[in-house]
Amino acid sequence: MVDVTSPPPGTEPAFTDLHLPTSHGRPTTGFVLVLHGGAERTHEPVDGRSLSWRRGRALARQLGQRLADDGIGVALLRYRVKGWNAGAAALPSPVPDARWALDALTRQHGVPVAIVGHSMGARTGVAVADHPAVRGVVALAPWLPADEPIQPLTGKILRVAHGRRDKITSARASRRYVDRAAAVADAEFTDMGRAGHYLLTQVGRWNAFAEQGVREVLG
Repeated sequence: MVDVTSPPPGTEPAFTDLHLPTSHGRPTTGFVLVLHGGAERTHEPVDGRSLSWRRGRALARQLGQRLADDGIGVALLRYRVKGWNAGAAALPSPVPDARWALDALTRQHGVPVAIVGHSMGARTGVAVADHPAVRGVVALAPWLPADEPIQPLTGKILRVAHGRRDKITSARASRRYVDRAAAVADAEFTDMGRAGHYLLTQVGRWNAFAEQGVREVLG
């Protein structure tokens, strides 16, 4: 039987950016796991040309600079493939990757984790929020369909930001998801106004929201 909570040996995804605190290089307060976006269905590998991964890298670097003095580490996970690829007999592709990353961070650092996810990365973060190390999820322009489960967030913190000009994912769906999640989690929605999906406009506001969300999650 294959362990579906982690990739088979030799096929693991990668931490492509790692930012450790300035003091002794060891996280003392917590760790941020940044999960980048993707596509609904494709098995194309994620490489350095992926715009979703590059946006995640920029976000991870900003968070690394902002949080280093507070004893918070930041890691960006690069999935093995770009797609969500959910099916009746298979987990969504990035979910085992994210669980592998959370297990690795727990083994190596043993501190609480805040997940920051963009688009598909936010959906992935919600799916793995039941991991014991996770204290909460900060979701930027998330992809959260109407039937997305809320149970993994039980007892956790959820902070969601979405812009009304997003043509890729739905701000209304995000707001409805937050309303449902409030039954099991500390969940809040922030309207980003006329911002779009790709975190390319109002970059400072997105970064500030992510930073504040991490601080709330990690206490």
